Amino acid sequence: MKELNPLLHSQLRLAVMSVLMNVEEADFVYLREKTESTAGNLSVQLDKLHAAGYISIEKGFVGKKTRTVCQITAKGRDAFEEYVDALKQYLNIL
Repeated sequence: MKELNPLLHSQLRLAVMSVLMNVEEADFVYLREKTESTAGNLSVQLDKLHAAGYISIEKGFVGKKTRTVCQITAKGRDAFEEYVDALKQYLNIL
């Protein structure tokens, strides 16, 4: 059996990736609300996903407020799909 990707096996990182698989992009506030996480924890997990090349992060301003927008990358999409396939094998639902 395939090993489950430890980077995606974290509850919050998996939640972020699940959200990003279904939208074109998501800003930090949306991800924080959807995952019900703290800003600090979400920020750390986004950095880990970005460092792995699974998401892109674009920081900018809307007026005087900062805005952080995340998108899943092709590498991230592939990793997520492989994770789901591996999980299906464990659950024996292929």
